[in-house]
Amino acid sequence: MKQSGLRVGLLAAVFVCATAPRASAENMDATKAFTKFTRGAVNVVTGWVEIPKRIHETTVLSGPPAGFTWGLIRGVGYGLIRTVAGVYEVLTFPFPAPPGYESVIQPEYVYSVDTK
Repeated sequence: MKQSGLRVGLLAAVFVCATAPRASAENMDATKAFTKFTRGAVNVVTGWVEIPKRIHETTVLSGPPAGFTWGLIRGVGYGLIRTVAGVYEVLTFPFPAPPGYESVIQPEYVYSVDTK
């Protein structure tokens, strides 16, 4: 009796697997994956550069007092975001997420020109 139940279960499993729609994942593009890994590693290492960048930027726009207070706060925040985004890209470089291995942060690097 138990063997017939096992046979029915096995037959049902084979039927489900045979009739299930095939899932197709996007193939890994080694060049883009390596670029994503490199970009992530660079952002992990250079995330701290956001601090002097934002201090300078805020000083130019609003003066030295704002640069050394609000610029410092902005720099720490942007630095953390860039570093975390870099860690994410290093850990997920084999997977095309976001689609096409696009950068999760703009600009891609700390001293790149933001095109968006």
